[in-house]
Amino acid sequence: MAFSITTWNINSVRLRLPIVERLLSEVQPDILCLQEIKCQNDQFPTEPLQALGYKHIILHGQKGYHGVAIASKLPLTEDHRQDYCGVGDSRHISAIFEQGGRRIRIHNFYVPAGGDEPNREVNPKFGHKLDFIEEMKALNAEAEPGVSAILVGDLNIAPLENDVWSHKQMLKIVSHTPVETDGLLDVMQKGRWVDLMRQVVDPADKLYTWWSYRAKDWDAADKGRRLDHIWSSADLGPLLQRIDILRDARGWDRPSDHVPVTAHFSL
Repeated sequence: MAFSITTWNINSVRLRLPIVERLLSEVQPDILCLQEIKCQNDQFPTEPLQALGYKHIILHGQKGYHGVAIASKLPLTEDHRQDYCGVGDSRHISAIFEQGGRRIRIHNFYVPAGGDEPNREVNPKFGHKLDFIEEMKALNAEAEPGVSAILVGDLNIAPLENDVWSHKQMLKIVSHTPVETDGLLDVMQKGRWVDLMRQVVDPADKLYTWWSYRAKDWDAADKGRRLDHIWSSADLGPLLQRIDILRDARGWDRPSDHVPVTAHFSL
């Protein structure tokens, strides 16, 4: 049975509702996970998404900042919100859905960006990011017996050399510093997660999901980073058919600086 899931840091869902609707109309994933919705739950555009067939919506919103949401064509149960680092930010939501005779928990994350200076002594935001990643190491893909797992989101780290446009020039830039990349790879290893994007795209090949607003011509400069991820428990890896990175969405009207990433499975 075909199944697809899309992750997208939308950078304000109300501001960019037209391109969310465009994505859902054109790609039609079974589940859409959004990050940085930047609104409280009662401000989320629930009705427009439900009108497109996404009847099941769970939210973890926050006024003006952060916020994650899952919009699904499939029923969602056992929803959960984890307060990483105990600061009250809305950065995680999860739920269980059923497809192809499987029960699968989907985790949707928005990891802190970490500010500009990769030094926790002078930049508390960077320290917060490292603490957040440390807590994520306790999340295991096999934590629930009989339940598979998928983890998606803007993890704000490009862990591999070819996840950035220049490994050498990015080593001291937040999102690709060794302490961050080692930390995220440790999250993956300790939690028994499979990096599905790199399962289908050779680690020797460049792979980006984000291009800065600061570039005059983002497409020509192509100084991208892979900040958005789709992982799974090991049992789902062989069922992955393909990964689509909708690069064209970076050029849509009033775009996010991230683009949608969709994983297609045969469950």
